[in-house]
Amino acid sequence: MDKEGLQKHLLDNTTRLYGVLDGASIPGLPKRLYELQVPNVCLFSGDLAPDMVQVAPYLVRLAADSKFTDWVFEEGFGKHWGIFAHSVQPIIEMRRHFRSLVDVYDERANAMIFRFYDPRVLRGFIPVCTADELKILFGSVETFFAEDETGEKLLSFQLANGDLKKSELN
Repeated sequence: MDKEGLQKHLLDNTTRLYGVLDGASIPGLPKRLYELQVPNVCLFSGDLAPDMVQVAPYLVRLAADSKFTDWVFEEGFGKHWGIFAHSVQPIIEMRRHFRSLVDVYDERANAMIFRFYDPRVLRGFIPVCTADELKILFGSVETFFAEDETGEKLLSFQLANGDLKKSELN
């Protein structure tokens, strides 16, 4: 999908657009965020080692007429850089919500990182979620967006009366 298509589907005047971007897939992401002064927060907590800063996931407020947003739309689509979400909540609330999703535990109580921000993970995980899991995953997110497996289309995921609605956007 091209930049204009992404703008049409993702940027509107009724909600905020967030990106959850994967530093492991985007070389130099922290530097770019700093240079362009983009509103962002790291989803890993605590003081991170320099190598972890580079590969951490970042929650980013994306806006129309932003050089950073243009860069993400032009360069990142189809490269599994991250996912997008619509929400009316401020970035601090979205940070709290998304941070609650990052750390998960297996059946033996071993800590793991849930890479929901990788579109390959999200689009495979959402369809197999229970109703309770969807409620937790969505929280205050109105719509999740992820590239499809070809990297050419945008997938939209919404909850409607507790049911998952998936759409392909062209």
